[in-house]
This record gives sequence, C-alpha cells and structure tokens, in this order.
Amino acid sequence: MKTVALLIFPGVQSLDVSGPMDVFAEANDYVAVGEGYRLLTVGTQPSPVRASNGQQLGFDFSLNQAGSDYDIVLVAGGPQLAQEEENPALSAWLQQVAQNVPRYGSICTGAFLLGRAGLLDGKRATTHWSDAGRLGQQFPLAQVEHDRIHVRDGGLLTSAGVTAGIDLALALVAEDHGPSVALSVAKRLLVVAQRQGGQSQFSPYLQAQAQPDALTAVIQRHVMEHLAEPLSVERLADIAGMSARNFARLFVKEMQITPAEFVLRARIDAARSLLEGSELPLKTIAYRCGFGSAARMRLVFAQRFGVTPYQYRDSFKVSLA
Repeated sequence: MKTVALLIFPGVQSLDVSGPMDVFAEANDYVAVGEGYRLLTVGTQPSPVRASNGQQLGFDFSLNQAGSDYDIVLVAGGPQLAQEEENPALSAWLQQVAQNVPRYGSICTGAFLLGRAGLLDGKRATTHWSDAGRLGQQFPLAQVEHDRIHVRDGGLLTSAGVTAGIDLALALVAEDHGPSVALSVAKRLLVVAQRQGGQSQFSPYLQAQAQPDALTAVIQRHVMEHLAEPLSVERLADIAGMSARNFARLFVKEMQITPAEFVLRARIDAARSLLEGSELPLKTIAYRCGFGSAARMRLVFAQRFGVTPYQYRDSFKVSLA
C-alpha cells in the first residue's frame, strides 16, 4: 500500500486536489487489496481551508503533525501562488519531504512552493503555460520546460496546469501498476490515458489588443481575415504604411515575437479551431489557413505539438451530434 499526501492551503485550486486523488482512488479498484493507494491531505492552517472556487476542504494533518513518512507527496496549485510570499514553515516541511519521500512534486503553480523551498534548483520542471516564464524568472537555477504536460527529474515530479495533475497521477499509476491499470482508470474517468503533444495545444496564441486601432490590432485583424493569402513582412508593412524594417522592429517591440511567427501562430490557431469544430478535410483546412498543403500543415503540427492534425482532431474534436 502506497501512501499519497496532497498539500492544500487557502486559495488552492480544488481540481488540483480532486483530480489526482480521484485517479489514485479509482486505481484501487483495479489492483489487489492492499496494493493500491492510501490518500491523505495536509493543510497549512486549521481545517477547513477555502479553495479558490469557494469550496471548503478539510484535511487529515496540519503541517506540524504531518511528518514525512509517505510514498508520494504532491503540492497542489492555486491562482495566486505565483504572487505570494514564502511560508517558512511550509518550505521547511517540503525540504524534509524531499529528503525522505521517494517521489514528490507539484501540480500547476504548486511548483512555486517547491521553488521557494529550493527544490527546483538544478532541476527540470514545468508549470501552467501562463506562469512558466514567471517560474523561470523567480527561480533562475531551475530548467523550466514551457511546453510539457508533466516532467520528471529523479524523484521530482511537476505538471502543467490544473487537469495535467490527472495526467501526472495516471503516469504514476502506470509506473506502479502498469499501463493497463492506468488505461482502465482513464476510461473510468473519461480522460485520455496519455495526452500527445504539449501545453501549447491548449494555450491561446493570439491575445486581443486593448486599443483596437493600435498597430498590432490592425495587423492582427488583417491576418485573421486573409489567412489564405501570402502574408510576408513586406505585405504587412504595406498594410501598416511603414517600411518593412521599421514595421518589423515596432511589431517585435509590441508583441515580443516576429511578424512571421505571429502569422504562423495565427494559422495554427485557426487550423486548431477547424480541426476541433468541423468535418472539413485536412487539405481544405490547410488551404483556408494559409499552409498551402496538408503536408505543410502536418509538418508544422509535428514540430509545434508533436502530433499530426489527425491525432489532434481525434483528441480534441467537439461532437457535432
């Protein structure tokens, strides 16, 4: 029997807690009695704590009662964790955990708590795509991988945002009891046993501009309305009424990416939308989104997501029934 402890705190994301716990609990139905998981929660203040969605969560042990006699310890995330100050008592407990627990880690922004305890230094780690840059800035000794669903570095386990905690828990179940058990759990929970691709398949590439008449907003609208057409830097500069050199410099300054990269991301985003919500053939989607051919679109998807457009559609297609 393996003991799993999940750390919770005021403002915790409740799905970061319930998702992995449900995976381990379901796994108990597919393994011999006494070979599954015993689930516990550890809290940072008197029970109950209030999650970010307003739900009240109780816990089994407070930090000063918890000890470190576990097989797996996971730290849940919360929407405000990246901005919070360090909790010395929590950091001390996590340092003790890292010395005694074979596998420990985080879900989503729980990685920031590990970082404040010094547990990410010299390690590969990940977190939610929208906080990955901030994680790298706050903990420069960590090797932050921005586009991974979950990462393992020795005994350290970190996952991307929210539902990626389910992926991480399934990976642990597969490690402990084999892929068939993990697949059975995934089927019971109606989730994918092993997602293909990285976080970027879920993150919105294009951000709406605050000022609709700003240069980047004008270019964004033109790009989205003319995806099937050639969209070179020179063409976009003409739209903006600028020289290509000045346009490219100003665009990078405002958007932090080159015009060419922006156009490619716009095409990818549009293709994703059509793959998810239509029955259009791949060659039609490729033409409408400006890839020119299905082969070119396949290459881009393989490079960016690690999956083909067919695989992407199978995983994320919205039912039209």
